Amino acid sequence: MLVWTLVATLLLSVSAQTPQTTKGKTITCFCDKCANLECVSDGYCYTSTRIDKETKQIEHDFRCLNPSLSHPPVKPLVCASTSASANFMPFAVECCDSGDYCNKHLRPLLHSKNQSGAGGKLIISSADEKIGDDLSTDTSLIIFVGTTVLVVLLLVLLVIYCGWTRNHKWKKQRPGALFKSNDSMDPQDQQPILGVNNTLRDIIDMTTSGSGSGLPLLVQRSIARQIQLVEIIGKGRFGEVWRGRWRGENVAVKIFSSREERSWFREAEIYQTVMLRHDNILGFIAADNKDNGTWTQLWLVTDFHENGSLFDYLSTRTVDIVGMIRMALSISTGLAHLHMEIVGTQAGKPAIAHRDLKSKNILVKLNGTCAIGDLGLAVHYDDVDGKIDLATNSRVGTKRYMAPEVLDESICENHFDSFKRADVYALGLIFWEITRRCNVGGIYDEYQLPYYDLVPSDPTIEEMRKTVCEGRHRPSIPNRWQSIDALNAMSKVMKECWYHNAAARLTALRIKKTLANLGASEDIKPPQ
Repeated sequence: MLVWTLVATLLLSVSAQTPQTTKGKTITCFCDKCANLECVSDGYCYTSTRIDKETKQIEHDFRCLNPSLSHPPVKPLVCASTSASANFMPFAVECCDSGDYCNKHLRPLLHSKNQSGAGGKLIISSADEKIGDDLSTDTSLIIFVGTTVLVVLLLVLLVIYCGWTRNHKWKKQRPGALFKSNDSMDPQDQQPILGVNNTLRDIIDMTTSGSGSGLPLLVQRSIARQIQLVEIIGKGRFGEVWRGRWRGENVAVKIFSSREERSWFREAEIYQTVMLRHDNILGFIAADNKDNGTWTQLWLVTDFHENGSLFDYLSTRTVDIVGMIRMALSISTGLAHLHMEIVGTQAGKPAIAHRDLKSKNILVKLNGTCAIGDLGLAVHYDDVDGKIDLATNSRVGTKRYMAPEVLDESICENHFDSFKRADVYALGLIFWEITRRCNVGGIYDEYQLPYYDLVPSDPTIEEMRKTVCEGRHRPSIPNRWQSIDALNAMSKVMKECWYHNAAARLTALRIKKTLANLGASEDIKPPQ
């Protein structure tokens, strides 16, 4: 666009100097033989230069050009008339229509043959020479000043255009003016602005349009230096989880050791999947690294939920029937979104299997709904080439929640639905944990992990395989559940989730619809 602007400007400057026809308009010309020294023409004014036959002196005639001689109208041939022949006295004609009296200072130049006939010789009088010099000087000055002004103007336009383009792109990528400049700061340390009414969630929604890719990369690459770690809230095989403060809000910081770089990269990659963001999936904010002087820490920053994990919540609190269904429905909704493949016009969301679904990897929100987190072991299915990005060891996850086909290694790794069905098995166990803590009339069960009465607190794969695969055991269903409609309905759902035959299990979407119907009967609004 800038190139065309420059070309258009140059063409305009050139056209301003090119005579245009004024046919249909009148123009007043300087006339040396007319009364009041002027005449009116419908076309052009002209000046002719000639050699007087008797005096041999250069003379000029100033007249109006008769419209009948204005042919062709744009550039009449008479205006280009000239003679340098030895048989005729030299003469020249020059026309103009740029304004009234435009011919007053026109001085067409004469040429004639010299005696040798070798070339043209300019014939000009001393008076004409002076006028020509003045005109030449004025013309050169005008051209110089005009060119300088034009160049400066073009440079100013170029700077304005570049600034506007850069600002437009910046705003498009980061709506709401996320950054404020500070000359004393390193560019990477410049802080995002959180207005009074702009929460962290608002900023992520504005900058990602729901894509799930977290904050803009510029913020992600400097966020580790901006977060203040407050307290440790959990530990795992990968490292630690901290509660941090960033720009006045709580965030969860999962810190991996440098030895776990592969896990950190994998989880960050999954979290940044296009169109992954969902109310029932833990909100991703940023991935960054920080050198603490001894080693490099790898940070994964997510939403913070003060209720902690579902495991923590159920260990100390109970839920009523409405709360039980709300939790179960939100978890199944999040899992259905995770499992679902969304086809987009440019880039869609692939189907994703969690592979480590358990109560400790589910967060409880303040409104009683849940969000699925810890996607470090997740795999997705590439529909283009039909490949599953599976690690070498497919038997991963938490042993207590492993499906029978995972424990005995009979899972079909070439069929992506196999991994989704393993997730559904674990979902049934989580429903069992929630339902045990449902308080009906003051009666509820103490919190326990699945198979607490059949295997040790830290069972081996072999112990789980004997219990789940060989013994075909499942968590026990208390008799009192049969007499309460909601608890009985939940028990039926969980049983259909943990069938030994993986193909017979419900899909996450079917579970979501079943619980939504159950919630409707209990007057529960399903999560959006």
